[in-house]
Amino acid sequence: MVEKLEITACIVLYNENLEELTKTINSFLSVPLQKKLFLVDNTAEMRFQNIFNNEEIEYIAIGKNIGFGPGHNVVIDKIKETSNFHLILNPDVSFSKTVIPNLIQELKNDVTLAMIAPKVLFPTGEHQYSCRRYPRFFELIGRRFNFLRPFFTSKISRGKYKDKDLSNPFYAEYLAGCFHLYKTDDFIKLKGFDERYFLYMEDVDICKKVDAIGKNKMYYPKEEIVHVLKRGSLKNLTLFFRHSTSAIKYFLKWGF
Repeated sequence: MVEKLEITACIVLYNENLEELTKTINSFLSVPLQKKLFLVDNTAEMRFQNIFNNEEIEYIAIGKNIGFGPGHNVVIDKIKETSNFHLILNPDVSFSKTVIPNLIQELKNDVTLAMIAPKVLFPTGEHQYSCRRYPRFFELIGRRFNFLRPFFTSKISRGKYKDKDLSNPFYAEYLAGCFHLYKTDDFIKLKGFDERYFLYMEDVDICKKVDAIGKNKMYYPKEEIVHVLKRGSLKNLTLFFRHSTSAIKYFLKWGF
C-alpha cells in the first residue's frame, strides 16, 4: 500500500495575475511536508500550461470556464486515496511555511473538525472579516448596495462576529473560501462543492454541508495569511449578476 501524502492542494485558474499566482504557488511549495498541488486551468486557451513546472505540481487543462466549485471538484477522485488533508486555495493568497503544518496539527487534535481556516489579512495588514455568521437575505442586500448599508449596520456587524473576540479560535458558521483546509476524508464525504453555483456562495454552501454531516469548522487566528481579495462583484456587472444568482440559489436551497 502506497503511503499517503500529508497534503494536497488545488488552485482553480482563470484570469489571474501571474505575479500574485507565483507568490501563492511558492508559498505552498515552501511547506515542509509531503505534498502535491493541482492547478486546474479554466481558460479556453490553456493559458497556464508549462508555466509552473515542478514535480509537486500537476496541471489539469479543462479547456473552458466551468466555475470555481466544479473546478475544485475535478480533483476529488485524484485525492481520495492520495492525501490526509486537502487545501482549497485562492490564486491570490500568500503565507509562511509554518501555517499549514500548524493548522494540520489542530485538525489532528480535534476529531469534530472537518475544516479549519486562519485569520486573513489584506496586503495592507488590515483585517479581513473572513469568518462570519451565515448571511441573512436582507443583510446580503445591505452589503451589496452601499446606499442601503446604514439601514442594516447592526445586521452586518453581527454577521461579521463583531460581538466576539476574534483573537481566539472558535467554531465559526462560515469561513471564506480563499483558504479552506479539510481532512480529505471529510471533503470526499461532502462530495466537494455544490456545482449549481458557478461562482460565489459555494463556500457558504459547503459550510452548511459540514454542519449537515455533524462536523465543525474552526476559525484559527493564531495563524495568518494574506489575501488580495478582488471584490469583483462590486465593480463588474457580470460578476454582480453571478453573485446575485448564486445568492438566490443559496437561499432557495437553505431557506431565507
